[in-house]
Amino acid sequence: MKTLKTNSLLLTVLFLLTMTASVLAQDAKPKASPAMAATGKVGKATLTINYSSPSVKGRTIWGELVPYNKAWRAGANEATTFITDKDIMVEGKMLKAGKYSLFAVPSEKEWQIIFNSQTGQWGTTRQGANFDPANTVLTVTVMPKKSAKMYESLTYDINAKGFSLLWENLEIPVAIK
Repeated sequence: MKTLKTNSLLLTVLFLLTMTASVLAQDAKPKASPAMAATGKVGKATLTINYSSPSVKGRTIWGELVPYNKAWRAGANEATTFITDKDIMVEGKMLKAGKYSLFAVPSEKEWQIIFNSQTGQWGTTRQGANFDPANTVLTVTVMPKKSAKMYESLTYDINAKGFSLLWENLEIPVAIK
């Protein structure tokens, strides 16, 4: 009788261990807005943009999910970061080598792109975009345009002319030299 109880207890423990290992071995569900990075060269400068990439998922993005005329973290989750290893000219204005948080103020006709020296913060608070305007290093104005294709997930593209934010049916090019 005692042996039967011991064997039952051992089988139960073995079963629980097997189930726990099975659950832990399953792939975790992918994040809704996975972390992404875009890296490339513009002239001699190496640029890196680290961001979280939300998806459209049938939603209206511009003017609704991302409101017009309010600062936005230019991605999801943590504030998007922009890193340059050399001084660069962004839309004709000097930006020193360094790491910055990247924010945007979208509107239907033009966008403001904001480079802020405060980094490492979560992208939003209940009051909106999470940055101190006193730490803004550079703000440039750019013109949005219809993208050549639909982008389900937010994407940054770095090329010889600068970088573009691409999402839904919109492209926001930012010229860099």
